[in-house]
Amino acid sequence: MRQRSIRLLATVAVTAILAAGLGGCQTMSDITGSISPKAPASADTDPHHAVEAAGERYRADPKNAEAALAYGQALRASGQRSQAAAMLEQATIAHPADKALLAAYGRALVDNGNFQQALDVLSRAHSPDSPDWRILSVQGTALDQLGRHDEARRYYVSALKIAPDEPSVLSNLGLSYMLSKNLPKAEEALRQAYASGKADARVRQNLALVVGLQGRFAEAEQIVRADLPPDEAAANVAYLKQMLNRKDDPRVGSAGKLPVASLSRPE
Repeated sequence: MRQRSIRLLATVAVTAILAAGLGGCQTMSDITGSISPKAPASADTDPHHAVEAAGERYRADPKNAEAALAYGQALRASGQRSQAAAMLEQATIAHPADKALLAAYGRALVDNGNFQQALDVLSRAHSPDSPDWRILSVQGTALDQLGRHDEARRYYVSALKIAPDEPSVLSNLGLSYMLSKNLPKAEEALRQAYASGKADARVRQNLALVVGLQGRFAEAEQIVRADLPPDEAAANVAYLKQMLNRKDDPRVGSAGKLPVASLSRPE
């Protein structure tokens, strides 16, 4: 029963794949600094305003690959992921050799759960003689979603050869082990990611979840509280407890998406 609970919670944790783009910038992440809901965007950073601006530029010159890429990223950032996939599909038809567009389209397909199609597209977004660790990591997440965990981990290992100690890849590797119910190995990878000065909120959340799943609840609480204001820390602890308390609930599944951990995909 415990192993089944781990599998259920791990599946829930990675169902909501919290996104980051493949375009090379650091503005597309859906993840926030805590487990609690995202604060409302200011007028200056409102993703819907960004969609309007990018959309106007794209419609003025729909054959412009850079404009298409920016519009697709803006759509994804605003949560319009189906629209992003549809628009990027058309852009890749117009620019079949543009690797940045292929990468963005593959990422959008992952957003929408089209994992096998995403793998096909992402395989054309880089080449064996010039691999991109970011795309390798996204390919790994797609394979994990398809249940091909051993294969996914080979992609993460390849990505780490190019970008050693990259926390987003190490976090994905840890979650892959969690999906395979190997919690000690999951914790090992996530602690390595957590030790990085570049680790973000996803790593903290994922490590706390894996530690909590092993019954070390006080330690998990300490991890999610670290370096946070009291109110934000309290919200994180409450949400972590909710996740862990529901791990035996048979209703937790495809309909019970609790977005704490994520398979992260770097920019």
